[in-house]
Amino acid sequence: MKFSVGEMSCTSCVAKIEKALLKVNGVISASVNFATELVQVKTLSSVTIEQLEQAVTQAGYLYIKLETGSSTNPVSQDESFYKTSWWPVLGAGLFTLPLVLPMLGMLVAQQWILPPLWQWLLATPVQFYFGFRFYRAGWKALQAGIGNMDLLVAIGTSSAYGLSLYLWWVFDGSHGMPHLYFESSSAVITLVLLGKYLEHKAKRRTTDALRALESLKPVEATVQRQGEWKKVPASSVQTGEKIKVIPGERVPVDGEILLGKSHLDEALISGEAIPVNKIEGDVVTGGSLNLDGILEVRATNVGTESTLSKIIELVQQAQGAKAPVQAIVDKVSSIFIPIVLLVALATLLVTGLAFDDWTSGILNAVAVLVIACPCALGLATPAAIMAGTGTAARLGVLVKDAVALEQAKKIDLVVFDKTGTLTAGKPIVNEMTAISGSEEEVLQLAYSLQINSEHPLAKAVVEKALTNNTKSLHVEEFQVVAGYGVKGIIADDLLLMGSSYWMQELGAKLPTEKITIPGASVSWLASKQQDQIKLLGLFCFSDKLKSDALNAVKILQQQGIKVAMLTGDNQASATLVAAELQLDDFKAEVLPADKAKYISEYQDQGYQVAMVGDGINDAPALAQADLGMAMASGTDVAVSAASFTLIRSEPSLVPTALFISKLTYRKILQNLFWAFIFNTVGIPLAAFGYLDPIVAGAAMAFSSLFVICNALLLQRWSMKEK
Repeated sequence: MKFSVGEMSCTSCVAKIEKALLKVNGVISASVNFATELVQVKTLSSVTIEQLEQAVTQAGYLYIKLETGSSTNPVSQDESFYKTSWWPVLGAGLFTLPLVLPMLGMLVAQQWILPPLWQWLLATPVQFYFGFRFYRAGWKALQAGIGNMDLLVAIGTSSAYGLSLYLWWVFDGSHGMPHLYFESSSAVITLVLLGKYLEHKAKRRTTDALRALESLKPVEATVQRQGEWKKVPASSVQTGEKIKVIPGERVPVDGEILLGKSHLDEALISGEAIPVNKIEGDVVTGGSLNLDGILEVRATNVGTESTLSKIIELVQQAQGAKAPVQAIVDKVSSIFIPIVLLVALATLLVTGLAFDDWTSGILNAVAVLVIACPCALGLATPAAIMAGTGTAARLGVLVKDAVALEQAKKIDLVVFDKTGTLTAGKPIVNEMTAISGSEEEVLQLAYSLQINSEHPLAKAVVEKALTNNTKSLHVEEFQVVAGYGVKGIIADDLLLMGSSYWMQELGAKLPTEKITIPGASVSWLASKQQDQIKLLGLFCFSDKLKSDALNAVKILQQQGIKVAMLTGDNQASATLVAAELQLDDFKAEVLPADKAKYISEYQDQGYQVAMVGDGINDAPALAQADLGMAMASGTDVAVSAASFTLIRSEPSLVPTALFISKLTYRKILQNLFWAFIFNTVGIPLAAFGYLDPIVAGAAMAFSSLFVICNALLLQRWSMKEK
């Protein structure tokens, strides 16, 4: 179950909301993402939405229901959010500017300080109108028995504001104008408001990939109901219904073309920039753009079962997940603010009692409270995960969870399945030998026989013949001989084409020396006259390597990762592929049930193993591996067992996935380092009086913005940089 939560101000709010939700009877787990403001809750069926809403509301936050079919925060999507949130920043800034200008005047030996009354009139609206949100949220935090950023800001600015009132009140006018600190309280509030505004805008960019996918969802669909075409909401389309898609429209659901042909732009789904030609019988994916023809489509997968919805769900799930390192951050954050309050109190008492300077003590304590805000700490991990998973999705890699990102950086052995993963899974004729007659005649006879067969090897012969512009001959009494091959009569001659075993059964002596490709599948073409078999030709088939397979292996090996292969094919065929790709290891004739066993053996040798596959038989191995990577073109079972899904069936996406994972984890560590540096260096400086509250406020706002911008650098990465 997912929903959004509003009015969070810092990482302490995360712990508070999770704690409140876990108190609800029947809630198994609750995960709050501070960056996306989304909550993922696992519950028993007895738990109601009303119970969760009540828990969030009583904790002092706003429960926001996600729109039907949406995976993104509605608050983040609403442009009016930014149209209203700039007003506090602008208003507070206009009131604060006259208060801080005298500081600039001092640099040019000008006395621009306003009278105390004017300072008070300008500072009061900033403190209690524009800054009211800090008091409200801080009070809720106190009621809940926790501390948060709002409480720190409220206490800190109120101290500076109260000190200014006190100094103004005791001022007798005999020693000139007193030094008041209204500018400090106002400037801190303005800077914090500005920082939060910029933070929200920056966080919005980290979900660009998710919003781009959401935008592909058509709102309406043209459906045939009761014999008429009707415009209906796309979400109401049912499986099996007939849909019409005209040029310029997006396909509303996954389906199969019943009538028409067209070119479809699938770039944002498959990453393929070239439009794909689609004809009757072809499968179309919801969200694809129909370019030129009118299509009638039968809906096969609708709603949450559609390919696009599953992709969005995976991306959203990954962006909302927490990396294991985040658990440490959450624990630190939960005890951080109470410690900060103690440090601020100690700063006040030590400076006041030991040095008899209560004014400086209050200002130093204010600076400690302001700079100690742990926003940067709370944003460090989720901002990097959001940017990393968004970038991965753009490049064609879907990440199931943040644990997978952390695991991927440790991988030192990648094991590929062969058929459909390294190879196209589609046999081709790579050698044809005429034993009797010419090659053209042999190909024509084979083509004429196989044109009526659905066998993969038959299709390879047909493709070879079409490439050579071969004409087919008339065939009579065509018959498929199950497990052996095909036969038929051409020009009164009985022709047969099939396996070596069949030919040997019929009494043919096979010239096996003519088979020059080790491990190739073989079909023989022969004629039969009066029980005598005459061999006419030999066809050798092999599965073609994918165009980027060799490059993918090279890139992995350059990164220090060993590459192996597991296949059920025969030893000769596997040896040929392994040699072509220069693999470090391979196992042939592996039964489906044994693939997981081989993965376990690699793990026992000390390897951190990633398994790449696409079939049902790969699912146990994908689950056994330290990291499972499934081709999206494969079975649902394989995809569900894997932590990474490769949208395109390209082996080159494997090094891309591993590399972007390493970059993302590096960004997490960088962000955590800088967040801790800001706090661990800033707090002592503030305590010893080296940081003015205004500078502390600016530094606090900058730290949050810094970690987000650092994470956003991931969005600029491309595969060319590997």
